[in-house]
Amino acid sequence: MNQAPTPGSNRKNKRLTILLALIVISMVGLAYASVPLYRLFCQVTGYGGTTQRVATAPAETKNRTITVGFDAAVNDALPWDFVPEMKEMTVKLGEVAVVNYKAHNNSNKPLVGTATHNVQPDKAGIYFNKIQCFCFNQQLLAPGETRELPVQFFIDPALADDPKNDDVRHITLSYTFFMDKDQSLARTKNKISP
Repeated sequence: MNQAPTPGSNRKNKRLTILLALIVISMVGLAYASVPLYRLFCQVTGYGGTTQRVATAPAETKNRTITVGFDAAVNDALPWDFVPEMKEMTVKLGEVAVVNYKAHNNSNKPLVGTATHNVQPDKAGIYFNKIQCFCFNQQLLAPGETRELPVQFFIDPALADDPKNDDVRHITLSYTFFMDKDQSLARTKNKISP
């Protein structure tokens, strides 16, 4: 025979149900927040070769030099060509430098691209600072358009004080352009163009 639930067991079941619902809601919230939190963690620590974004360069430079190599790639879904104007340059720590990349839209319609970036070795990411970069914004290219995309950067002089980076003589700055999920800017451009 089945026994009727007691008032105490009903309360326990309600508490358990509420507890399980809170756990599920918390897990969904953490999953949703994990991407922005991971990005923030990478920006603060330079983890994974994530570069830093700054407004101004330091007042000092150091005589130690680093060779910076430049790399460019385009995801297959985006019909663009994308190349750095130079393969590498040598800079002093703290010295502001500019490198230009060129992007060309090979398609017959306007397209919006977004670039991701990192540096190698990963441990140098926290010292690689960008003042200006095309990667901060979506890039809209008209059909057949070629555009120069500058990057203004410096390597923090504090790299010289970090014994873990004594072996760093070369840093590679890499970009990959992807088709932006939001093509509304391209659709607007298409409506305006004759």
